[in-house]
Amino acid sequence: MANVKQSLEDALKIDGAFAVCLADAKSGMTLGSAGSPGFNIEAAAAGNTEVVRAKMKTMQAVGIKDRIEDILITLGEQYHIIRPLATREGLFLYIALHRSSANLAMARFRLAELEKTLQV
Repeated sequence: MANVKQSLEDALKIDGAFAVCLADAKSGMTLGSAGSPGFNIEAAAAGNTEVVRAKMKTMQAVGIKDRIEDILITLGEQYHIIRPLATREGLFLYIALHRSSANLAMARFRLAELEKTLQV
């Protein structure tokens, strides 16, 4: 099992990745982060807690009894993937990737594999 720091460093090895963190969806706080100092991953994760909360609220309102596997935000030059942890309710992995050098399918697969080994 990998600790948070090692898992985040491994996530940065995903093609196109430039920032990653583990965040708490309840507080918006990051529990660990890694990546480019030019991108404020902590602020981005705090803002994306609202995305996670909104989706959970919507699922509840329409009666969807399922879990979020991941949420993809596609920007002109970037992909942002939010992956709530299946084993730790309220926590999510968040990764930002350069769209020009990322393989979205592989990034989602690798993030899912990292989640399996993450020890919080």
